Amino acid sequence: MSAAIASVPAPAKDLEKKPIKFSNLLLGAGLNMFEVTTLGQPLEVVKTTMAAHRGDGFVSALGRIWGRGGALGFYQGLIPWAWIEASTKGAVLLFVASEAEYYARSFGAGDFGGGIIGGMTGGVAQAYATMGFCTCMKTVEITKHKAVASGAAAQGTWATFMDIYRREGIRGINKGVNAVAIRQMTNWGSRFGLSRMAEQGIRNATGKRDGEKLGAAEKIAASAIGGGLSAWNQPIEVIRVEMQSKKDDPNRPKKMTVGNTFKYIYETNGFKGLYRGVTPRIGLSIWQTVCMVAMGDMAKTYVEKLTGDKVTAKH
Repeated sequence: MSAAIASVPAPAKDLEKKPIKFSNLLLGAGLNMFEVTTLGQPLEVVKTTMAAHRGDGFVSALGRIWGRGGALGFYQGLIPWAWIEASTKGAVLLFVASEAEYYARSFGAGDFGGGIIGGMTGGVAQAYATMGFCTCMKTVEITKHKAVASGAAAQGTWATFMDIYRREGIRGINKGVNAVAIRQMTNWGSRFGLSRMAEQGIRNATGKRDGEKLGAAEKIAASAIGGGLSAWNQPIEVIRVEMQSKKDDPNRPKKMTVGNTFKYIYETNGFKGLYRGVTPRIGLSIWQTVCMVAMGDMAKTYVEKLTGDKVTAKH
């Protein structure tokens, strides 16, 4: 018993468990809501359309979306699914990542390793808590076929949700959630690591010492580089979209898994098909970075005035 206790490393003396503040959650939700309501959802729609219709190029995808609903076609799935996802995923990520990082560091992980473990754990929690069914319903909204029979009304958002629930239950609503979890885990792990590498490169190029703060433009550049390079896992995103898509194709596997969906996409569209939609995804990553970094300081000031609570969230 005593040997087992002795084998557990003692937490570092300067390790402090950070409290989860309401001001942090409000800031994360607010920035995410702004991002998705402006350019975020249009880029998401383009990315999803290209991933679902892998014969489309960027321009033809824009034409398909416009033909489906004009300017509003670029905002399909925004209300309520993208809003639900945006307002909750930041809180889930912050809470779980903070806890996971604390325990990882208490068992001897350094700042870098603890941050990656926290980010990956938080990303997986996001997927299973809220992002799974939100991404599924957004994809359904974007890829479902409208009713074309004379006099038939197009099925509404909640009617679509209930129809899937009645036919397939919770599994149907969460279709593709495992792919979402893999995407989020690899997203946050690679974004963190690649962004830190980019920051170090910028410091070396500008003669800044380690630990010296970067300017706003330098922060945006580093995060944009990290976010853009993290699109290496785009095949997981294409697999996720295909699993959640409502398009008609009798050649698709009846029971879709990550493995057989990968095989189906590769056999029908080749290697290029696995990277469809990567361009708008890089654009989406850059826009998210601009929102979280460039607008973060202004948002911090506003939230602190609103709540009277000092914001400590990183952005």
